[in-house]
Amino acid sequence: MDTGSDLVWLPCHPFQCMLCDGEYNPKTIPNPTTLNLSSTAAPAACKSPSCAAAHSSLSSSDLCAMSRCPLESIEVSECDSFSCPPFYYAYADGSLIAKLYTDSLSIPMSSPSLILRNFTFGCANSALGEPIGVAGFGRGVLSLPAQLTDFSPQLGSQFSYCFGLSLVRREPGSPPESLILGRYKRKEQLGQAEPEFAYTPMLDNPKYPWLIVVGNGGLVVDSGTTFTILPSDFYESVVAEFTHRVGRGHNRAGRIEERTGLSPCYYFDDDVVAKVPVVVLHFGGNSSVVVLPRRNYFYEFLDGGDDAKRKRKVGCVMLMNGGHDSEGGGPVGTLGNYQQQGFEVVYDLEKRRVGFARRKCASLWDSLNQG
Repeated sequence: MDTGSDLVWLPCHPFQCMLCDGEYNPKTIPNPTTLNLSSTAAPAACKSPSCAAAHSSLSSSDLCAMSRCPLESIEVSECDSFSCPPFYYAYADGSLIAKLYTDSLSIPMSSPSLILRNFTFGCANSALGEPIGVAGFGRGVLSLPAQLTDFSPQLGSQFSYCFGLSLVRREPGSPPESLILGRYKRKEQLGQAEPEFAYTPMLDNPKYPWLIVVGNGGLVVDSGTTFTILPSDFYESVVAEFTHRVGRGHNRAGRIEERTGLSPCYYFDDDVVAKVPVVVLHFGGNSSVVVLPRRNYFYEFLDGGDDAKRKRKVGCVMLMNGGHDSEGGGPVGTLGNYQQQGFEVVYDLEKRRVGFARRKCASLWDSLNQG
């Protein structure tokens, strides 16, 4: 589930994933190399809006030419019977080549199940670093919420998720993360009034129209990115403040930084924890604020180094340097899912806003399954 992209795709037979060593294991992924489309699946039409969206700026005539439409058919605009040609889709850390198909999608909810007719998705036969498929929840026309909205406005116009601490520290038997389509009030189920959301308006980014962006300069709220990424100048100012508050009199754990890629990291004693500054997100457009728990941005652990008997406490700032935006016009940062743990994040597409509220995600999951 990825709010930073707008395509729903899955691996199809035959499937090859390049540079997926250690991530891609056919035995642990549900039938990725034997997954065949159902008998009702059909290629998306070449001149369909979904095909144009998958190929971005290409015109329908160009699409017909790519799918080897006869010239006379292009001239009279009779390409509807020809299928959408394969398309290329890229993420920040991977890419894929896929064909576009339509089929019926069954979503088990209450009885009867919800059936989406003509659901459009990508069928990938080759990928780079993307082994298992993605459900895009961004703002594009191919995303799952957009297609749900066409079928059921109530379901598609609002959704939320709640990532518990098990997202990173998952243990056997831990409850699944919660995804709520068509979010509704649950006061009756929880037996008490739920905390109010802190909302911030969504922004439009012409360069990346599918991204869900908030704030003044543009912060991407991304469920598919692990750690929050800040532009270089902003990141360095945060690091400087941590160093000022925490680093005085305490050694930087340079070896840990080299091994993990996280920075800054510090060796510290119990008294240092009190010096870790509080991180607060102040949203543009209103006075909403979200106070992050320390565990969401400062990870504490024991490191034994080469001597297991001499373990030392280490704390690392869980933020990353995004470098400089050389192209300009892009969003200034990304709010990753590690920093969203313990919050229900609601996306109100109708009112064009994103909200945050502290939740016990495990209890939220239990409440959704009562009865």
